[in-house]
Amino acid sequence: MADFDLVVIGSGPAGEWGAVQAALAGKRVAVVEREPVLGGTAANTGTLPSKTLRETALHLSGFRARGLYSVETTLRHEATVSDFLFRERRVKDIERERIARNLQRHKVEILQGTGALADANTVVVRRQDAPERRFTGDTLLVATGSSPYRPPLYPFEDPRIHDSDEVLELERLPRSLVVVGAGVIGCEYACMFAAMGIPVTLVEARAELLSFLDDEFSALLGQRMEALGIQLRFGQVVEKVDVPQDADTPIRMVLSSGTLLETDQVLVASGRTANTAGLGLEALGVKVGPRGQVEVGPTFQTAVPHIYAVGDVIGFPALASTSMDQARIAVEHAFSLGGGRTMAPVLPYGIYTIPEVSMAGETEEALRKLNVPYVAGRAPFATNPRGQILGDTHGLLKLLFHRESLKLLGVHVMGPQASELVHVGLMALMTGATARLFVETCFNYPTLSEAYKAATFDALDQLSGCL
Repeated sequence: MADFDLVVIGSGPAGEWGAVQAALAGKRVAVVEREPVLGGTAANTGTLPSKTLRETALHLSGFRARGLYSVETTLRHEATVSDFLFRERRVKDIERERIARNLQRHKVEILQGTGALADANTVVVRRQDAPERRFTGDTLLVATGSSPYRPPLYPFEDPRIHDSDEVLELERLPRSLVVVGAGVIGCEYACMFAAMGIPVTLVEARAELLSFLDDEFSALLGQRMEALGIQLRFGQVVEKVDVPQDADTPIRMVLSSGTLLETDQVLVASGRTANTAGLGLEALGVKVGPRGQVEVGPTFQTAVPHIYAVGDVIGFPALASTSMDQARIAVEHAFSLGGGRTMAPVLPYGIYTIPEVSMAGETEEALRKLNVPYVAGRAPFATNPRGQILGDTHGLLKLLFHRESLKLLGVHVMGPQASELVHVGLMALMTGATARLFVETCFNYPTLSEAYKAATFDALDQLSGCL
């Protein structure tokens, strides 16, 4: 008999969710965590810390007051790194404590140490201050997350060169910053630092910003980032980096265009690598991709039937929200609990730039490629009473409806609380709702949510108001 019904490697959102799901079904569960604290990237170096820093940046900079009172404000002069990181550290501590209590309450055994697979059912747990231990599990769930990819061009040993994890351990706020990579992480951090009045340059090899977004929203986000003072340099790569030993001498970077950039600090956000090195997966027949991503099927089962993988370790979309659902589905499949359920057909995406952007469903470009007849309804926050109260004149909600059936096909939001507002549209997409839902729904007044009704009427106006 195995020591556990399920052994989970990793205690991030996917690991925690999978462990608790199995424990609720009466299974004997252990979680292996290599770090001295629980929570993985989401709680310690990624999702929650970065979003907390965003709120701190908006607060310390007085950014929200700019639209409300038409007053230009910058980072208050006495603000320090301690000010900047205080709330972030507090949020991390609270989340770690919550995870520990949750696992303990469900009688999940926590095994501190680095896990590796000795064979298909045996996990070896190693730590420097204790003898090696071995545990067996009938089912294994790999939820080891990912780490920032570090291009060899950059001397990361220098305290002025950061990856997206290390940037949370700043010794001082940068006088200027170059962000390399305009993916979600790069864009989010670029906006945070720019909101505090720090000169930021964003370098991206591709020709456009966040290509998965609706083109209109990608362009609008670029405009708002430039309004923050961010210099956008698309279609260029960094070819040379010179980091002087003197910390007061600027770092010099040469781009493929020949442009010379001088900056105080550099943040490299060039994607992430799955944490599979040393696990021993490939020796067991588990297929692993070029950046370590574990290959899985629709129920997150690997090529070895009783080994599952979920979260960032399998690659896209690498979101905490989807990771938790992946873990639920994997555990349900492993223990025959859910009747063959799979991931939701529509997933929301939230980008915590300044302003926030969120979406669910189709973009206009995708609908045109599919030759789907559609109509787009727009509701600018500038014409929304709540938007005026908040001082936001740039926010926008766009709804895409099928031109004939009026079924909702996509929802796109930019502005304050976009990642919250999108869920109204998400639920409509999940239930196959039409424009009639928004026409017949009574929204609180004044709220940003009213924009759903306004955008719907804008779409109907283009169809002569027909329902």
